[in-house]
Amino acid sequence: MRIAINGIGIAGPTLAYWLARSGHEVLLIEEAPQLRSGGYVIDFWGVGFDIAEKMGLIPRLLELGYQVEEVRFVDKHGRKCGGFSTGIFQRMTRGRFTSLRRSDLSAAIYAALDKRVKTLFNDSIAGVEEQDNGMRVSFDHASPRNFDLVIGADGLHSRVRELVFGPEKSFERRLGYHVAAFEVKGYQPRDELVYLSHAVPGKQVSRFSMRDDRTLFLFIFLDRYLAGKSCKNNDEREAALKSVFGDIEWECPRIFEAMTNVEDIYFDSVSQIHMTNWTKGRTALLGDAAACVSLLAGEGTGLAMAEAYVLAGELHRCNGNPASAFARYETLLMPFLARKQRAAAKFASSFAPQTAFGIKYRNFATLLMRLPFVADLTFGQDLRDDINFPDYGF
Repeated sequence: MRIAINGIGIAGPTLAYWLARSGHEVLLIEEAPQLRSGGYVIDFWGVGFDIAEKMGLIPRLLELGYQVEEVRFVDKHGRKCGGFSTGIFQRMTRGRFTSLRRSDLSAAIYAALDKRVKTLFNDSIAGVEEQDNGMRVSFDHASPRNFDLVIGADGLHSRVRELVFGPEKSFERRLGYHVAAFEVKGYQPRDELVYLSHAVPGKQVSRFSMRDDRTLFLFIFLDRYLAGKSCKNNDEREAALKSVFGDIEWECPRIFEAMTNVEDIYFDSVSQIHMTNWTKGRTALLGDAAACVSLLAGEGTGLAMAEAYVLAGELHRCNGNPASAFARYETLLMPFLARKQRAAAKFASSFAPQTAFGIKYRNFATLLMRLPFVADLTFGQDLRDDINFPDYGF
């Protein structure tokens, strides 16, 4: 079949990889002029690790990744007041765990396509018309084309979802937080392989030292602190962060000084997408476009890869009946993703507790995770993916 996939993040190129293995003709469409770079660091384990292994990507991902040794919470003077060794993750996942830039994972998957899939950069699907024998797709810039299927793998703010299923507000469920991230070069101090965080009620700022003398900063804060501030461009985002975190001590004045020359600040709400169906006619949604678990869940990229594998597998065995493949795709994965979303919503508050007592309780609880049974109670269920995938015979 001829299949159009909108979005070259994680889900889109993973799906393209498996569809190409089945002999389908795939077009990947990306609104950015090239593969995106930078971005925040994600933890990678579970079902995503399994799919990456099937794709032969693990050696490259371990090369790109960071084997983080410690999560450390500090007070305003930089003194440790909580945290834990990430050895508990290695133990629970049997070493199948790494941390890496989301953009590095995306680039590794895209490279695995080995030019077997056509790509249209600097463009996006602008219109979708379902016809008797397929789909008529229009673009922002390119001429219209015909396809058999259209896949929306274009993230939380999916354009395909809006065109085919309805406005984002009908499906978005905000968790009450915003997140911002950026990188700078030459920041001091550096704490290698340590994820370092400082929190006050409703706000947390973290830093992580990366290769090439770069440092990643991540800000998480309650929505109410924005108080209607506009954050559409870089200048407005910088001003908003200085306003929200301007009263925090620790390293914030130094961080804001380093932020002055940053050209691209990632800034978004912490949200989930809840839908009763991920497919409609000849259109299907995938990854965050279908069932975003939220950035704070930690496993969104891996889940997106698993969804892509299952969707491609069901299309591989559907004998020319994509409707049956779409139905099977939803039946297999919807209950699993719903459980992941519920767990993520409960866990979100631990990133930026709303009270001083909540911060102290969180920090003390993390210190107890040196005890294996406490670590198992805290993370055990989230690190185990209770799903088995069919063998699609690719």
